Amino acid sequence: MTVSFPAAPAHIHFIGIGGISMSGLAAVLLNMGYKISGSDSKSSALTEDLSSKGCKISYPQSADNITSDIDAVVYTAAIHPDNPEFSKAKELGLPTVTRAELLGIIMARYEESVAVSGTHGKTTTTGMLSHILIEAGKDPVISIGGILPSIGSNIRIGNGTSFVTEACEYTDSFLSLFPKYSIILNVEAEHLDYFKTYENVRASFAKFASQTKDTVVINGDVGTLPVSFEKPGIVTYGLDPSYDFHPGEITQDDNGFPVFTAHKGDTPLFEIKLSVRGVHNVSNALAVIAVSKAMGLPDEAIVKGLSSFTGTNRRFEIKGKVNGFTVVDDYAHHPTEIKATLTAAKSFPANRIVCVFQPHTYSRTKSFLHDFADALSLADIVVLADIYAAREAFDETISSRDIQKLLSEKGVESYYFSEFSEIEKFLLKKCIDGDLLITMGAGNIVDIADHLTSS
Repeated sequence: MTVSFPAAPAHIHFIGIGGISMSGLAAVLLNMGYKISGSDSKSSALTEDLSSKGCKISYPQSADNITSDIDAVVYTAAIHPDNPEFSKAKELGLPTVTRAELLGIIMARYEESVAVSGTHGKTTTTGMLSHILIEAGKDPVISIGGILPSIGSNIRIGNGTSFVTEACEYTDSFLSLFPKYSIILNVEAEHLDYFKTYENVRASFAKFASQTKDTVVINGDVGTLPVSFEKPGIVTYGLDPSYDFHPGEITQDDNGFPVFTAHKGDTPLFEIKLSVRGVHNVSNALAVIAVSKAMGLPDEAIVKGLSSFTGTNRRFEIKGKVNGFTVVDDYAHHPTEIKATLTAAKSFPANRIVCVFQPHTYSRTKSFLHDFADALSLADIVVLADIYAAREAFDETISSRDIQKLLSEKGVESYYFSEFSEIEKFLLKKCIDGDLLITMGAGNIVDIADHLTSS
């Protein structure tokens, strides 16, 4: 579908400009010569940065922010039709485009576009590929769902022909993208509040794959999606040696980071030394190696880029030490992600792993209740906070206490507190020298890690 969008220097207004993706796209358009305005509920580091670059940002959202000189309005899936700014834009007959549609419009302007999709691992994998593209001298544009320390932002505005971005499946938003290359990291039952069934999730990823213009790099564990297209086609990767790209023996260096030789078929390519933990990151690296080879990037850039990548904010991010115990924050909010993070944490030199988990959305907690308990049982001690509702209305039929009950039945030491202040007091008493404390979840649980390490 072709979406009409005005040319620069048109005035574009962003409803919810403070979001990690929206702020990045606003910065890209600003660099292209557009006039940018926007609104959000409150100020943040991202909105303050945009303001310093000349964007007019209003707080809070209000119909008065939609002025007659605006040429188009950008909004996200979280914006409801009764939003005052969205309603005013419709009343005035202004063109409106979704965040995903705008991302597709921008992506179409670049010769080498890469979209990184999957139920989990998008931010880390996009970060890995970003390091390689920069190492290769491609001067890429990068749009990533987190802060990448090497660029100090969630956005990098390069002047090359390469564009790399995350591609989110929620509400089928990635179906607005038509990349030259795509990565499919995994396809699991997620966002069932929208998709309803796992079969619908797979069908959406299949459609996304079919819209890729050149090469789809897909985790072989996903299995065959109901899609086929012509050359160069589909390239598989994974830990199994039957996949196109796979590792040789995986070992660990003295810091617990994975070391392996990447193979293409029966041919060894080069040794990779990662600077992030976990076998799941070996898999992510293989995806990046596969797409880098499809793009014709030099081996030296691949090796150096992967070695220099140390992670992104909120992905096993070490926050500091308190009373001798190490505080780490992680964005994991799906059982598969939790299992991967806690498994990787076992390579960290620590006496005990203490996990503070904040479930994200009532529907996800209800759908994966037993899976959450199974994954969290990898920790020595689990502390549960209340469910972070996000976009959902309160649901009295599900609670964090339900997870705690299952953990107790498994013999896992677990606790529940309704207030962050109670959790912090408990942790300061419970955690001892040599422990590893992980705050985990996609909500605001990071506030605990930040408060503990800044006190």
